[in-house]
Amino acid sequence: MLLKEAIKQIQPLNEAAMQAARQRQNILTKPAGSLGRLEELSIQLAGITGKNIPTLKDKVIITMAGDHGVVAEGVSAYPQEVTPQMVLNFLAGGAAINVLARHIGARVVVGDMGVANDIPTTDEKLIRRRVGAGTANLAQGPAMTRAQAEEAVQSGIEIALAEIARGADIIGTGDMGIGNTTPSAAIACALMKIHPEKIAGRGTGVDNDGLKRKISVIVRALDVNKPNMNDGLDVLTKVGGFEIGGLAGVMIGAATKHVPVMVDGFISTAAAMLAVTIAPQCKSYLIAAHRSKENGHGLMLEWLGLKPLLDLDLRLGEGTGAALGISLAEAACKILSEMATFGEAGVSDKK
Repeated sequence: MLLKEAIKQIQPLNEAAMQAARQRQNILTKPAGSLGRLEELSIQLAGITGKNIPTLKDKVIITMAGDHGVVAEGVSAYPQEVTPQMVLNFLAGGAAINVLARHIGARVVVGDMGVANDIPTTDEKLIRRRVGAGTANLAQGPAMTRAQAEEAVQSGIEIALAEIARGADIIGTGDMGIGNTTPSAAIACALMKIHPEKIAGRGTGVDNDGLKRKISVIVRALDVNKPNMNDGLDVLTKVGGFEIGGLAGVMIGAATKHVPVMVDGFISTAAAMLAVTIAPQCKSYLIAAHRSKENGHGLMLEWLGLKPLLDLDLRLGEGTGAALGISLAEAACKILSEMATFGEAGVSDKK
């Protein structure tokens, strides 16, 4: 499915299903509204799926990996070789995302969108959709060509559709890419017209000097590239990352098939900002898993109009927050489907 076709296929949420879910919530054995966000979430999931009582049985975390030329500016506390090393860790099942995915009964899919160094494995779980050997240094010019930006988003759409064809009924987004909080912050600054001081954080743990350097690099990148805030593909081209574009594509692709997307932290939220700029209708299909500890994430969520489910000071990425969010989504569905109504339980409703 081509990007233009995907954008046209995204439909508004199913109002009839949402109304049916809302009516059922109001007759379950509890005061109306007493389960707060879980009730809201079940209603949104009904609207997304078009099912009065949605169920989530096949959960997948799509973790996209890519490298960034901007690491040459000293914006990360870790060396670039960590990216392929962590991809191998994901494939071996040893990372935090693997633990949390097992905890919620989800599978983890890893996509190589543009890791700079070859990943020495024949593991079939690795989806190789390499757009390039890492992006160019966005502080000196565009991170990629527009054709590469389109390819990254298109690949994300195709990966999402393939997982949905396998049965996925909810997708969590995750990322891996040393240095990727810098392009993510740059994306947010470009779309929000806000100074990097309000968005950029410590990422993998840079010190005060490193943070100042990072802010300076983002300022320079925005000045050199002048991304068009009204053109999501232009912003991705100028200051983005291959894995970030891939995640934006995942969100757009899932929306075409009425599948909810649990958005992880800072990098995934930057991807969500691109996705809704490219395809505004997909916003209704996004659920913010958590508010990251990363500076500026709350502002990014406010810009999107998404209210996070959790606030646990997470800043790892990988899809870890998304996995926890999916567990809440599943709980919300089970409340709607398994809880007795006042009539079924023989409990008196309020007067």
